[in-house]
Amino acid sequence: MEKLRRVLSGQDDEEQDLTAQVLDASSLSFNTRLKWFAICFASGIVFSILGTGLLWLPGGIKLFAVFYTLGNIAALASTCFLMGPVKQLKKMFETTRLLATIVMLLCFILTLCAALWWHKKGLALLFCILQFLSMTWYSLSYIPYARDAVIKCCSSLLS
Repeated sequence: MEKLRRVLSGQDDEEQDLTAQVLDASSLSFNTRLKWFAICFASGIVFSILGTGLLWLPGGIKLFAVFYTLGNIAALASTCFLMGPVKQLKKMFETTRLLATIVMLLCFILTLCAALWWHKKGLALLFCILQFLSMTWYSLSYIPYARDAVIKCCSSLLS
């Protein structure tokens, strides 16, 4: 009866495809969001480890750069399942994370360009290292005072 009332009032919510559900994270149950977060995050880790393993093969720098970048993108995208894509994007571009987000996204693009189009192995490896550092700095922005602690620790090591 409830379904009939929703259909007649124009509020029928038929089964949405996964893309529509992802765009509206509130339509996913907490357990579903948690499962997809874990799947996406785990696939990101697997891609990164696989890329690292491929680094040691002849000509593996291209595969390393691609898989490592895909792993980082999957790990970053996994949080969209927890908070929703719109909220994730808003948080990514807040003033406290803006520089880290821009550097991180730029490193994703430059890593792929260096490996696939420019064919510069050293540059691709450098951008992968910068990817790691920018992802770390970005992640630390979600922990209160973590960036300040890292800065103090590094400055005390250098002095």
